[in-house]
Amino acid sequence: MSETTGTTLPGSPTTLYEHALRLHRLAPDKPLPRDGEPYPDDGTHRGRQGPEWPEDQYAVGKDAALVLDAHFARSSARPAELADAFHHVHIPIHQNEHIAAAAERVDRKRVRRTGRWLVRHGTDRCSVTVGLALLAAVGTADDFPLIQTIGLLSNHFGPLAAHAFETRPGGVEALLWLAERVTGWGRVYVVEALCRLDDPTARPWLLRRACDGDFLNGYFACRVATVTRLHEALADLGTDTEMVDHIGRLLHQMSCCDGMGLTLAHYPHSAAVLGAHARHAGSPAPTAGRYFTIALLAQHLTTEPPEASGCTAAQREALRAAYLEVLDREDWTRIARAGFAADDRRMRWLADHRAPELRLRAFPDRGPGAEG
Repeated sequence: MSETTGTTLPGSPTTLYEHALRLHRLAPDKPLPRDGEPYPDDGTHRGRQGPEWPEDQYAVGKDAALVLDAHFARSSARPAELADAFHHVHIPIHQNEHIAAAAERVDRKRVRRTGRWLVRHGTDRCSVTVGLALLAAVGTADDFPLIQTIGLLSNHFGPLAAHAFETRPGGVEALLWLAERVTGWGRVYVVEALCRLDDPTARPWLLRRACDGDFLNGYFACRVATVTRLHEALADLGTDTEMVDHIGRLLHQMSCCDGMGLTLAHYPHSAAVLGAHARHAGSPAPTAGRYFTIALLAQHLTTEPPEASGCTAAQREALRAAYLEVLDREDWTRIARAGFAADDRRMRWLADHRAPELRLRAFPDRGPGAEG
């Protein structure tokens, strides 16, 4: 990824862009630790009451748009004059029609220049958010590297970064780059954008890497299964270990995401996908992560009624038996016991909170509420 030029003067506050870029360089292929928090402007935002959310939802973003209108009305106004102009104005972090309309009312080159300056040189998240909103409204592919970098601070800037890419040619590739490097809420924003685009070039990634195990994956798990036509891709499971692992995570999220997204009970292909996964779950070499995922699925099938998994009673019992057969294999049991001995939190959780009916060989003397 190319970088937008510019430097921070000695002694001046750190820009959010430089903060994101510095952390990104430490681990170029991974999400920023803690989503890059605390941000450099944390001192002025921590515990801050901030502007009140407008009672009229339609009014959200109007105050920021008025500041932009007044700024752009002066032909001599420079982008730097907006550096502290939004700190006491309510700034939405999602795409906003009022801010977008303010951007469309002015010469696009001037708006892009202003947006680029605010994103690249802003030291306050409020002004950087407005700059990113301007680029999301009128930016070009030349702005993608800048948007990608600030988008790494994804909990705050992820929604606008995803929107910018979703509405531009070449945005799928930019979204996939960002998706590999964000987690938490940022991953929700980016994966949901990829699902809305429903581009065939994104399906291999969505099939294998969309769910990273975070609880928030529940917001998009069923959408991923639907967009990728997961039930039509099951023939590859025999040779695609990465997809076996990912489908396990996907199914687990769909088993417990009620209130967030559609669950297994409402996914029309639950029985087929569960059946294919159960047949192949024991093919890869055992790991603590794989053991944990299969045990969670077995627990769901044990403690919930068949309809909660989109199955008949007979299908549920067959699936449960298939998963338990894998978990009770000697090599899988050794992995679980080794993880427990090493204080792996997943194995500890299974030992203490698993359904008693599972009777896993790995934890013969433990059950809910046991000490250890």
